[in-house]
Amino acid sequence: MNVLFCVLWGRRLATGAAAAAVLGLVGLLTGCAHGGSATDKPVGKIGLQLYSLRDQLGKSMDPLDEVHNWGVKYVELAGTYGKSPEDFKAELDKRGLVAMSGHWGYEEWAKDPEAIAEQAEKLGLQYAGCAWIPHNGQFDEETCRKAAEVFNHAGEVLAQHHITFFYHTHGYEFVPSQDGSLFDLLVKSTNPQNVKFEMDIFWVCFAGQDAAALLRKCPDRFELLHVKDMKKGTPEGSLSGGTDVNNDVAAGMGQLPLPQILNAAKSIGVKYYFIEDESDHSEEQIPITIAYLKQYLGENALQ
Repeated sequence: MNVLFCVLWGRRLATGAAAAAVLGLVGLLTGCAHGGSATDKPVGKIGLQLYSLRDQLGKSMDPLDEVHNWGVKYVELAGTYGKSPEDFKAELDKRGLVAMSGHWGYEEWAKDPEAIAEQAEKLGLQYAGCAWIPHNGQFDEETCRKAAEVFNHAGEVLAQHHITFFYHTHGYEFVPSQDGSLFDLLVKSTNPQNVKFEMDIFWVCFAGQDAAALLRKCPDRFELLHVKDMKKGTPEGSLSGGTDVNNDVAAGMGQLPLPQILNAAKSIGVKYYFIEDESDHSEEQIPITIAYLKQYLGENALQ
């Protein structure tokens, strides 16, 4: 069912209650719930995905000092660079950094989510998730449905540890299907209480999708955001989930409609805005993105 059609039809109904019923029906059909107003949502926090410094951290922990000097407090992990969870957390603690979220591989989630939950607890995480669903060729419905099963089980396991499971979008999920797209199917097939989503705005736009509209379509599923901009002139509309890392540019320097996306994110109450810069010159670009985000979220978003 076309969501825009439903909303417009709802506006023609005689009473506000009837219109609300239509919007509720749309939520059921898409697997997304209708969220509250922008005024009742707290402003989220700015953080950094440490994958942005993967090469540097592979050599020493000194780059964590730089993260602290940028004024960043919250970080998201993509591994612990050869250290145990306890030792890596100790390195973060030395710099006043707080790990809120982390990524693990799909195979690990499928094999032993309890082991991941134990690691996440040692790191003090509130979120633990997956950033890639392995697939050959184009992402397909069978793979999507299997991933939904893995994610639902992972979400149940993590919930017992008071940790929230999430899936990070990578763009290849927007293959058209009878549900709208396979991303819509993934949302519809996962438990909204235990499975949340992290929107990578670069990959959503790279796939030719409207990131702001998608955030508003699923306001109660997206709690985390990956923030970066896209180099001007980069073609969009690809479902490959891959491009040159140097197409990542500092926020405000590229072609993404960041004001619309960030305003939509604020309106639905996104909790963490993790900067992820995969480029070869991330250390130069990250401070620019931090300054850009502060314009929208305020100084307190770093505290």
